[in-house]
Amino acid sequence: MTQFSDLKLDPKVLKAIHEAGYTTPTPIQEQAIPHALEGRDVLGIAQTGTGKTASFTLPLITRLGRGRARARMPRSLVLAPTRELAAQVAENFDIYAKHTRLTKALLIGGVAFGEQDKLIDRGVDVLIATPGRLLDHFERGKLLLTGVEVMVVDEADRMLDMGFIPDIERIFGLTPFTRQTFFYSATMAPEIERVTNTFLSNPVRIEVARQATASETIAQELIQLSPTRRDAAAKAKRDALRAIIQAEGEKLENAIIFCNRKVEVDILAKSLIKHKFDAAPIHGDLDQSVRTRTLERFRNGELRLLIASDVAARGLDVPSVSHVFNFDLPSHPEDYVHRIGRTGRAGRSGKAVSLMVPADQKYLEAIEALIQKELPRGEPPASEAKPKRSKREEAPKPEVKTEPEVAAKEPAKEAPAAQPEPSRPARERRAERGERARRDPRGAVVGMGDHVPDFLMREFRTA
Repeated sequence: MTQFSDLKLDPKVLKAIHEAGYTTPTPIQEQAIPHALEGRDVLGIAQTGTGKTASFTLPLITRLGRGRARARMPRSLVLAPTRELAAQVAENFDIYAKHTRLTKALLIGGVAFGEQDKLIDRGVDVLIATPGRLLDHFERGKLLLTGVEVMVVDEADRMLDMGFIPDIERIFGLTPFTRQTFFYSATMAPEIERVTNTFLSNPVRIEVARQATASETIAQELIQLSPTRRDAAAKAKRDALRAIIQAEGEKLENAIIFCNRKVEVDILAKSLIKHKFDAAPIHGDLDQSVRTRTLERFRNGELRLLIASDVAARGLDVPSVSHVFNFDLPSHPEDYVHRIGRTGRAGRSGKAVSLMVPADQKYLEAIEALIQKELPRGEPPASEAKPKRSKREEAPKPEVKTEPEVAAKEPAKEAPAAQPEPSRPARERRAERGERARRDPRGAVVGMGDHVPDFLMREFRTA
């Protein structure tokens, strides 16, 4: 079995790997690192959680061991689709480069430009960025990419989903043609293949698992719900989710719960908190400092349930996530693999439970077609198997009465209804009303009836 010591990495990098507790590389690391150290372009296709980050970070640090960074001209560039994934790459760099003098800068949104400008002005060996923030710095004239020796594109399929491919192509055009390129993706859509054919030079293609497959260490389960009304689907899923979490008991150490929409993330988080669950939301509309604190709490074990949009599907590196819940089935089948890949990492076992209502049938079919197997069906929670009828739906119970009560409450026979009076002219009806008024003991109406005010009877002289 290959060891890290067999991969010709820098001794300082090997020391950091040993201190981190790793001895044996994963398949993607074992196959990619030797070619990367030879200077070859690498096209890596692997499922999430297989160690892709270390497969390019370790040879990158080794290659940059000799040389010196210049102001505003980074020596290497790592592009990530989300802030969380970029931060994860930066953490990996800090772990494996701690015995070297290499410097890094993290360029992500939600952070002031000033501090980032200072780091770039000093000169950095490794620049880790999201595409939008990188181009912001470039357009402000604060950054030059002509000195990039190594370029890494991580999670390219996610870049495609988020609409970053035009930005990626532009950034490729700003870097030297002689650069070395690492290109990683879980799937190879035609658009991604076109980019690799255009910008990679005779790459080594490494595919360590079938495209878009889930780890065998993850137990998958699908819960099918049948709400009585379509507009009650979200409530039915919230009720089912709480019942499942309670049924899992101590086996559920922590969990990530995925929703398709940010508004649903907030609604679900508030619902769980209201029912005394330890939960917090994370999505793209939250302030970066809030997102960072929430992730830190989740990593440290201070937070049990993290409700997330797909912004976190590939940006979390928490090896010990025990459960993943798909509150909503993803509209893109590839996202299913990335979501459940947050559990069962590094050989650990995990469990992924997905909730489904009839409207999700097309999403289920797409997922099962992609992973080439049928998701195991699970039983709905006891509280959901026989939904209670609402008070409005309950049929009224027949009232049982005793004989005396029936006799007492039986209404007397009514006289036959009087026939409607034939219509009469309006003048006759008004005359009759006036006659009734005159017979009224309270007197006739005064003011606007037969009485004429005195001032109207006065004579006026005309000159």
